[in-house]
Amino acid sequence: MPWHARLELDYSLEEHRSVARFRHEGPLRILQSLYPEGDAVCHNVLVHPPGGLVGGDTLDIRVRAAAGSHGLITTPGASRFYRSEGEPALQRTELLLEPGARLEWLPLEAICFSGCRAENRLVVRPAAGAELIGWDLAALGLPNAGKPFERGALQQHIEMPGTWLERGRIDAADHRLLDGPLGLAGHRCLASIFFVAGSPIARARREAALERARALIDAHALRDSAGATSPTGEVIVLRALAPVVEPAMQLLRQVWHAWRAELWQMQGAAPRIWAM
Repeated sequence: MPWHARLELDYSLEEHRSVARFRHEGPLRILQSLYPEGDAVCHNVLVHPPGGLVGGDTLDIRVRAAAGSHGLITTPGASRFYRSEGEPALQRTELLLEPGARLEWLPLEAICFSGCRAENRLVVRPAAGAELIGWDLAALGLPNAGKPFERGALQQHIEMPGTWLERGRIDAADHRLLDGPLGLAGHRCLASIFFVAGSPIARARREAALERARALIDAHALRDSAGATSPTGEVIVLRALAPVVEPAMQLLRQVWHAWRAELWQMQGAAPRIWAM
């Protein structure tokens, strides 16, 4: 029997405190709200007890940040797409931000096991004045464990409707894409971090954020396979390829700290679950 799970998470600002409330169906829920930065930012951990998805499984996640609220969402571990002989496994995430809201979407990586049929879809809808920092990491197989990505496919979709769309399909049979110099060049981790705003970002802010990101890239081991750009006035994005997850995650966390400081004048208070 496939698992079908749904989570609705709402942030609101109540007496200068960001408060999270959620409703769920099936095995998908939020742990206790934490405030390591004080009342203004509510940290939450999204938990999927089964630990992975197989063919026919669906996770639907909808997050709404009300005006003035600030939520940060992460996960306790990697999500996993396991082997499927039939229907694809699907994770759909929609992030809605009202005017003046801030949201941070920072899940750990998605591991695509050989033989999976996976689709990971993220849609961000920020209102004017709202801003989001988010990231997406996909790992193809477990190369260090001797479990390469030999069969199956992953379809990724990241979208800000009407403004920005990144959509691609990676098939394990497409060796030119996986190993060619114009494709993944043998790398098995794809990573992106993005800053998305509901209003055009002032040119000086965009340039400052890009400079901070590029300085970190230049000093990092992934400097030859990473780059930062601003495809539209509302989006800043850094993309990186890595042989495994760890160096990509290290770079994304560095950029997250830098963008928080540059764009929001906030120190990066790492979620406690990352240290476990």
